[in-house]
Amino acid sequence: MIKKIIISACLLLSFVSFAQQGTASPYSFYGIGDVRFKGTIESRSMSGVAVEQDSIHMNLENPASYANLKLTAFTIGGTYNSSTLKTDTESAKAQRTALDYLAVGMPLGSKFGLGFGLIPYSSVGYQIESLAINTGDNNKRFDGSGGLNKVYLGFAYKIKPNFSIGADMHYNFGKVETTSLEFITDVPVGTRELNTTHLSGVNFNLGAMYQYKINKKLSLFTSATYTLQSKLNSENTRNISTGMLGSGLNFSVIDPGTDQKSEVDVNMPFKLALSAGVGQARKWLIGGKVSYQNSVDQSSTYNAASNVGYGKYASASLGGYYIPNYSSFAGYFNRVTYRAGLKYEKTGLIINGERINDIGLTLGAGFPISGTFSNINFGMEFGKRGTTSAGLIQENYANFSLGFSLNDKWFERSKFN
Repeated sequence: MIKKIIISACLLLSFVSFAQQGTASPYSFYGIGDVRFKGTIESRSMSGVAVEQDSIHMNLENPASYANLKLTAFTIGGTYNSSTLKTDTESAKAQRTALDYLAVGMPLGSKFGLGFGLIPYSSVGYQIESLAINTGDNNKRFDGSGGLNKVYLGFAYKIKPNFSIGADMHYNFGKVETTSLEFITDVPVGTRELNTTHLSGVNFNLGAMYQYKINKKLSLFTSATYTLQSKLNSENTRNISTGMLGSGLNFSVIDPGTDQKSEVDVNMPFKLALSAGVGQARKWLIGGKVSYQNSVDQSSTYNAASNVGYGKYASASLGGYYIPNYSSFAGYFNRVTYRAGLKYEKTGLIINGERINDIGLTLGAGFPISGTFSNINFGMEFGKRGTTSAGLIQENYANFSLGFSLNDKWFERSKFN
């Protein structure tokens, strides 16, 4: 059954991954867009804390985790986002629904593991208007869409029962399209600048996981990942044209102008993440995670701006889970996994001298499917990003995520009497 689900989901993803607009943030204009959380809903509900060596759930953040799988795991998840964008004087609401990940992990014998899948890495999606009050003044409208996706393949090896290492390779690909429209009130002719960027490149991620038995019940869990520095190839096409403005600011080209092509390298800096936690397996866990990334300047020719700077990325989070009774037959909700977490991120983006930071609270639950090792996961995230100072925009967001973690045994040899 799981094989049929995987085939169907892959076909669906091949269409959705290119068509979806996974963000409504105006900050997605900068760099390569709004960088998405790389992890499952189980991990996201704990603010990214994923340190336990799980035998049935995928861990997309650390490739070393594949060596701990006992069954083939298939996971898929998506998120509905509702945001309120506000300045000092006004506010607006936006909603988006996007697929977050699709991945498969499987054991290869007792010591090796394999993982592969597709993850939307970043999203661009905004529409901003600046309309003049007085006749004869300029009006502006900015639109952006697209993003970067990752196809990955990883392997893991269990050096000891409590220590595993792994590595995965990511192929990055995507397209970003931005439009800047400028016109004068009551004048039917305007100017449009259209930028189209194709991104591609390869990067590698290394990971390790270690578990130490403190006593009969308690264990210490640790995790480390390191993403190597790499480059993205950015092929850019810029076109400035004039045209007629119709209803809804529809633009009909009169003078198409000439395409201006350029090609630059976009830096993808190294990133280090360290996690640790303590708990009782299949009962409870509490842990923390810290991440650091070098300068996040990933701008290209189409989104360079004099009022924008890029610093270093850093984040800290705290999270965990609790299961009342993993093997209970008396009550279903005793077997539910309850999750929660807190996070704080310094995104590294600096606009008008103001740092754009993100703070949030996460909650979630994993509902087991009776008679199987599979489960349905639900997560919520509430937070704030940005500020209304210095003429900027503050985002108050609420994310609601739904995912499936399905397990089965593959490559089992049939036996006949």
